[in-house]
Amino acid sequence: MREIEVDATLENLAKVFDFLHKAFDDLDVDDHIRGQVKMCVEEIYMNITHYAYNPEIGLARVAFAVDDEIKPAKVIITLSDKGKPYDPMTHEDPDLDLDLDDMPIGGLGIYLVKSTMDRVEYELKDGRNVLTMEKRLV
Repeated sequence: MREIEVDATLENLAKVFDFLHKAFDDLDVDDHIRGQVKMCVEEIYMNITHYAYNPEIGLARVAFAVDDEIKPAKVIITLSDKGKPYDPMTHEDPDLDLDLDDMPIGGLGIYLVKSTMDRVEYELKDGRNVLTMEKRLV
């Protein structure tokens, strides 16, 4: 497992992306899957930067693991922080049939994460918000 911990700031998103890029280097994964994972990590990381500690700055941890014991293999990405407890999985999915002007603000990002990744799970563990995402590498 690889791991990085950074101050949860917009400026450190580039470090998180660099971490992901290096973690994917050893894997034969197409750009489409890499892009999906990157988008989902960005969404969750940005939620941490904007909401978990606001107005303070705290640490965000990103872990990357590969489960190749199963076929197809999958990546497991975990983002965690010690900010305000919040379970994004409890947020109701948006009604995509509404006109854009009628849609409430918020919630679309986590919906995209849930619909893009194969599994998304939240837990509050030892005072940390822990969001785990899995994506099969096919």
